[in-house]
Amino acid sequence: MNTPIHKKRDLRTAADLGRDEILEIIHRSVELKSRLKKGDRPALLDGRCLAMIFQKPSLRTRSTFDIGMSQLGGHAVYLGPNEIGLGQRESISDIAHNLERWFDMIMARTFSQKHINQLAEYSRIPVINALSDFDHPCQALTDVMTLTEKAGKLDGFNLTYLGDGNNVCHSLMVICSRLGMNLTVSTPPGYEPDASVTKLVLQTVRKHGGRVEFVGNPTNAVANAQAIYTDVWTSMGQEEESRKRLEDFSAFQLNTALLSKAPEGAMIMHDLPAHRGEEITDEVIDCRNSIVFDQAENRLHAQKGLMVFLHEACQARSRC
Repeated sequence: MNTPIHKKRDLRTAADLGRDEILEIIHRSVELKSRLKKGDRPALLDGRCLAMIFQKPSLRTRSTFDIGMSQLGGHAVYLGPNEIGLGQRESISDIAHNLERWFDMIMARTFSQKHINQLAEYSRIPVINALSDFDHPCQALTDVMTLTEKAGKLDGFNLTYLGDGNNVCHSLMVICSRLGMNLTVSTPPGYEPDASVTKLVLQTVRKHGGRVEFVGNPTNAVANAQAIYTDVWTSMGQEEESRKRLEDFSAFQLNTALLSKAPEGAMIMHDLPAHRGEEITDEVIDCRNSIVFDQAENRLHAQKGLMVFLHEACQARSRC
C-alpha cells in the first residue's frame, strides 16, 4: 500500500528544522513563557488533542507535554506500553491510522528511531519525536531556548558537551550548528557520535558559521566553555553495559576539579535524570552556575512553542 502525501509537518529528528524555524520556535517559546508568568494562557490549541505514546518512562516529557496541552486549551492522552505495543500488539501503520482519526497530533517516546519514522510515514497528523535511541530534538530545543534566556544571541557561543555521543549529543550537534554556535564534543574512544550526524553537521557549519570540533581530552574541551553539558553514561536499554561504561567514562566526570579548568562562570547543563556521583557530582549540579533546573522548567515552554509551530505549519499548508 502506498502512503499518500499529506499536508503536515513532523519532528522526526532535529535535522527536520532549519535555522529560521529553530529561531521561530525559540521566540514563540519565550513569548509563551512570558505570557504564562503574567497569567495569560492563550488557547492556541483549543479543542486539539495530543496522543502521547510512551515505551520509556519519563518525569519531564509526560508532565510537560500534558501540562502544555492543557495550558494551550487542548488535551493529552497517555498511551503507555500496556495500552499500545508499537509493532507488536498491532502494526505501526494500523496504530497510526487509528490515532489520526481521533487525535490532532502524536508525540512518541520510543526506543527505536525507526518507530518514529514509521509513525510519521503512515500518519496524516504531525508526529513529534519526544526521544528515540538516535535523537532527542525536544531537549535540544529546550537547551538553546534556555541559553538564549541566559546569554542572548547564540552566534559564536561556546558550548562543550562531555560524555556519550548519544541521542542528546546528536540533537545538540544539529541544532547548535544551525545557530552558528561553537560546539566542542568530548567523548571516550568508541563512544563518538554517529558518523552520519557528524557528516551532516560539518556541512551545516560551513553554511551558518560557528564550529563543531571533537576534543578527546576533557580538560582541553572545557578550556573556553561558556557552558558545559553532560548526560548519563548509561541510558535506558544499556544497563548491561553499565560496569564497562563506568570505567570508560571515569575521566569525563563533571566535578569541581574539571570545572576549575573552565572559565569562571561557565554554566552547568544536564538534561536529567542525573546519575549523581557518576557523570556529575552533587557539588557541580547544585552549584550557583547550574542551570539544570531552568532547562527542566523550559521543557514545558519549548514544547508548547513546538506544538504551536507544527499546528500552524499544518494550517498554512492546508490553505495552499
